[in-house]
Amino acid sequence: MNKRVFASFVLILHLTALLPASSFAESNTEITVSAALSLREAFEEIGRMYKVRNKGAKVRFNFGSSGDLRRQIEGEAPVDVFASAAPNEMDELEKKGLIVPGTRRNFAGNALVLLISSNTRSGARSFADLPLGDIKKIAVGNFKTVPAGRYAEEIFRHFGILPSIRDKLIFAVNVKQVLDYIERGEVDAGVVFTTDARERSKVVTIAAIAPEKSHSKVVYPIGVVTNSKNPRQANEFINIVRSAEGQKTLKKYGFKPAGRNKLDQNLKRPTI
Repeated sequence: MNKRVFASFVLILHLTALLPASSFAESNTEITVSAALSLREAFEEIGRMYKVRNKGAKVRFNFGSSGDLRRQIEGEAPVDVFASAAPNEMDELEKKGLIVPGTRRNFAGNALVLLISSNTRSGARSFADLPLGDIKKIAVGNFKTVPAGRYAEEIFRHFGILPSIRDKLIFAVNVKQVLDYIERGEVDAGVVFTTDARERSKVVTIAAIAPEKSHSKVVYPIGVVTNSKNPRQANEFINIVRSAEGQKTLKKYGFKPAGRNKLDQNLKRPTI
């Protein structure tokens, strides 16, 4: 190799080293996002934004009940980002050191509604109606593993009806199953998030909206999982979720702004 060719070769190596890593090793990086089932439609759209902004990058979604997803992470499932429908699951993971410190952010809110099938003759028109004799079955998410179910329990306690309806409760593994029960007429009523009701608006009817004072504030937190092999890309996904465009997408699917919390005090609130 002559001196001129060798010099050119060295220069190419030098310039290559100065290029961003994302241009090479990270161009085909895949991240896994475990998210609450109620986020499916919004996150799939946000996922497309992520891939447009990060050429060659891939995002794989794992949707389910927040409690089940938390247990998967505790079992060392390969997850990069976790988004929960309630703070509880994120709190548990943080206590165990499974969320990267400083990455947790609240990004959305929601509301709870009482649903009936559009074809039902159910007399349920309010939460106070649920103890009535003609209402035999009420579908809710599992109180322990499904955030919407946990909020439903708070609502029932607020109205003082839990003891009188306990035997009517049909527990579901997630909000989608609650919707299926209602749509098929297998139950007389059910409790889900507002965003879930929007999906089946042609076959379910909102009988009542739960007052905000009847349950804890619905907040969706997101964070980077400690064992993520791609923390930079995971953070980038979170940034897109919290960006003006990401927040606009969440709003389109019925989510509310999360507002500020202690972790967001020094950050500019996303424009919605």
